[in-house]
Amino acid sequence: MTTLFAVLFYAATAVLVFGLAYKVTQYTRTPAPLKIPTMPAPLTKTGVAFRLAREVGLFESLFKSNKWLWIFAVAFHLGLLLVVLRHLRYFIEPVWTVVALIQPFGIYGGLAMLGGLVALLLRRLIVARVRYITAPSDILMLLLLIGIGVSGMAMKGAVHTDVIAVKAFFLGLMRFDIQPLPNDPVLFVHLGLVALLMIVFPFSKLLHAPGVFFSPTRNQVDDARDRRHLAPWAAQFEAGK
Repeated sequence: MTTLFAVLFYAATAVLVFGLAYKVTQYTRTPAPLKIPTMPAPLTKTGVAFRLAREVGLFESLFKSNKWLWIFAVAFHLGLLLVVLRHLRYFIEPVWTVVALIQPFGIYGGLAMLGGLVALLLRRLIVARVRYITAPSDILMLLLLIGIGVSGMAMKGAVHTDVIAVKAFFLGLMRFDIQPLPNDPVLFVHLGLVALLMIVFPFSKLLHAPGVFFSPTRNQVDDARDRRHLAPWAAQFEAGK
């Protein structure tokens, strides 16, 4: 099992890194021929930076459109952030002071993450207009994230795993010095689901994470009256005339 999971995580990391790099490169090359910022839009690049910061950190547009959905999304994302920061202890030695200080709060992050995910799943199943536009992949992605959260919480509250051995395994992966993984079925499920998430991430709707920075409705300055917006590919055609 140690060798299997070592190979799995090397493969999953490669897919995640190269898949994200490919998609981000694709985003940067996608033409944006029109000025289409959502109004009211910033008039300067500094204003655009602040707008993107509010969108990423506070989900500003979601708050304005749907308060309940905003609550569910914030609960999930903040819980996930806390869980991810807490898990940094498995990849660094010595453990940073900030990471050590947030360890006792990991349980609350896990509960917030699961609560937000369950609410988002129920919304897709119960609300008719949302259920109509829900694809099977949307449900499967939520179930995958819930499975990761449930298996992680199980190792915290029900089946205690040898976390020292788990840390040795991941530090060993980073140093190409494979260390034995604890023989724990719940851990195997948890790690398998995490690896699956890493593999499907670059090809799923979860790409809205980096994609928000490339959205023309969010990253454009409202200066259509001051200067003509000309995409690079269009400029080449004009230069050839």
